[in-house]
Amino acid sequence: MADKLKFALALVLVAAGVAGFYLLGEVALILRILSVLAGVLAGIAVAWFTEPGRRFFLFGQEAWAETKKVAWPTRKETVQTTGVVFAFVVVMAIFLWLTDKSLEWVLYDLILGWKKS
Repeated sequence: MADKLKFALALVLVAAGVAGFYLLGEVALILRILSVLAGVLAGIAVAWFTEPGRRFFLFGQEAWAETKKVAWPTRKETVQTTGVVFAFVVVMAIFLWLTDKSLEWVLYDLILGWKKS
């Protein structure tokens, strides 16, 4: 129950920061942005002390560790893969256009006899 109250308080703090952005319409933009950041940071600080907040932080750390394990492609591999995908799209576009025009010719000219003028 205490975690739910802390999350509710965190949401209220974030909402207060966003509301501060709009209520401070006459003030300099930097102060309005700082009010949003203050609300978000205060909300994060409160949510941090909940059990789900700690689990979420642990999940983030594990996800970051998994990201470091990924074998990222080199620039050359990326360019080559992009070229292959682009070529495939062009070939498929031509194939589908030819198929469409062939079916159009068969249906309209041969079967139905609707000659285009």
